[in-house]
Amino acid sequence: MKFSSRAERIEPFYVMEVAKAAQAMAREVAGTREPMIFLNIGEPDFTAPPLVQEAAARAVRDGATQYTNALGLEPLRERISAWYQQRFGVNVPARRIVVTAGASAALQLACLALIESGDEILMPDPSYPCNRHFVSAADGKAVLVPTTAAERYQLSAEKVRAAWTDKTRGVLLASPSNPTGTSIAPDELRRIHEVVRAHDGITLIDEIYLGLSYEEEFSHTALAIDENIVSINSFSKYFNMTGWRLGWMVVPEAMVPVVERLAQNLFICASTVSQHAALACFEAESIAEYERRRAEFKARRDFFIPALQSMGLSVPVMPDGAFYAWADCSEAASRLGVSGSWDFAFEVMKRAHVAVTPGRDFGTAETERFVRFSTANSMAQLEESVARLRRLLG
Repeated sequence: MKFSSRAERIEPFYVMEVAKAAQAMAREVAGTREPMIFLNIGEPDFTAPPLVQEAAARAVRDGATQYTNALGLEPLRERISAWYQQRFGVNVPARRIVVTAGASAALQLACLALIESGDEILMPDPSYPCNRHFVSAADGKAVLVPTTAAERYQLSAEKVRAAWTDKTRGVLLASPSNPTGTSIAPDELRRIHEVVRAHDGITLIDEIYLGLSYEEEFSHTALAIDENIVSINSFSKYFNMTGWRLGWMVVPEAMVPVVERLAQNLFICASTVSQHAALACFEAESIAEYERRRAEFKARRDFFIPALQSMGLSVPVMPDGAFYAWADCSEAASRLGVSGSWDFAFEVMKRAHVAVTPGRDFGTAETERFVRFSTANSMAQLEESVARLRRLLG
């Protein structure tokens, strides 16, 4: 069978390949004194809070399960708009908000709406692999620009200017980022956008972890800079609704009918039940619970990263958001007699029964030295992981 060149360009998602190996090993060690601990997947251990669950059940019970408008339920778009005003002090009209089948659908729609065949999109290296594959699926080319710890593993205006060519269409950023949990300083983001605008380009920014920011300096949406920025967001991370497959995007007003037309044809609409459930995310009781959970995520970060540092697993930049630790495992791998993060990850999985993600997925800029730990797990599991790693690494 012959497959499209587009499909062949999409690399395997190694995070999931490692996850499959971890699940297989987990079955072998289930019931032992050291069952597998999963610190490899970026999925909150929390689930949707009670009001959200009740709203979903009510939608099913009341028969509110038929297609919605492709742009999403109007009351949900209004609530998202109000959230931007209350949380960030930014006026984002509901008419510019498009509810999507997860942030993945939002990124696909944005890329299909804005990228021509052969267009190049600048992205930081390291960065989340699926984002560059959305560009590739739209027949564009993701150009990874190496970043450093001194730059918080984010692009700078200077690097964007230097990397821009006649083929460059724009930038795709993430703040906070996966895998590093680091954000772009607002002033630097403004400068990046000025460079992009000077070239009549597009600024796409993945803000799915923005609700899980821990420092005031970085707790600002890019939408405060310019209404021409396209922002992608999600109910998966801060709102703990991963499997509900619900997200949204904020686009310039002229882009709304273009995205609507694409969404009508590709998705019809996001899950109706999930949309009705998400209305309850913005109730005061739900927000209070999300903020309690955000504090818990921060407490996990504050425990886990110093513990890694003490074992020689250096985290060059303290993450200011999300739930990741991007750790240099070179020294630790040497102690285990292996080379590189891929072999280190499997050695830790085999000998300590702790699953982590090697850097291979996230780019080529020294990623073979790094592993990504996810702290989206209970404090008890993190403490046990640290104990096992200490025994392993000495």
